[in-house]
Amino acid sequence: MILTCPQCATRYEADAAKFPAQGRNVRCAKCSHVWHQAGPDADGAVPEPEAFVPPPPTPETAPDPEPEDQSETQVPDEQPRRAAYVAPRDAEEIADADVATPANKSFSWGLVFGWVGLAAIVAIIAAAAVNYREQVAALWPRSATAYSAVGAHVNARGIAFAGVTYKRENQDGQAVLAVTGKLVNVSTKELPVPEIRVVLMDEARHELYHWDFAATVPTLKPGQEVPFLTRLSSPPPKARHLQVRFANGSG
Repeated sequence: MILTCPQCATRYEADAAKFPAQGRNVRCAKCSHVWHQAGPDADGAVPEPEAFVPPPPTPETAPDPEPEDQSETQVPDEQPRRAAYVAPRDAEEIADADVATPANKSFSWGLVFGWVGLAAIVAIIAAAAVNYREQVAALWPRSATAYSAVGAHVNARGIAFAGVTYKRENQDGQAVLAVTGKLVNVSTKELPVPEIRVVLMDEARHELYHWDFAATVPTLKPGQEVPFLTRLSSPPPKARHLQVRFANGSG
């Protein structure tokens, strides 16, 4: 037989054999409401209990004792049994919640892994762009402007200066400035070697004098190095700084 709590409308399945014709008291496992449930009639139908109307409060009034031949039965709070008789609307909401919880968790983890993977790819690309900026600039000269904007020096020509040094010498009683260094092809293809320019500057880095000279080889293969040496007689006495670059201003 099916019992319905008149207080919260929760439905339960109960054994009809436990309810005599005169009925007995039962307690709702959900809201703890107690009501008198009549037993099934000859046709097996269970009369619906009357709606619960709480009596007005009476101070210091003890409840009437129940007859000894009637016992109070608490309907067990069994989740599978109650779930079988939940209203259709509640059943739909529970089903949606059960399905939505795992799906949301899976989606959240997928989103996290997606962002982590994207961050790793961006980090790898950024590291490659920094470590191989000379090769990138050689293949795409316009990238040199972007590197300069972030403070990263790059030689778009593909040929770099290395180990540049200078010293003052005295030859036949005349002062001579000797400048040495190496040219290195940092690209992946053979490149022509342009003329080299040496610029002398004063304390405020204003240009005092410059001269150009040619390298000892016309081209450099990938990774090839070639030394250079140039001398200037009677350099300006106010020269304090020296700069080596290519004659056309790049590098």
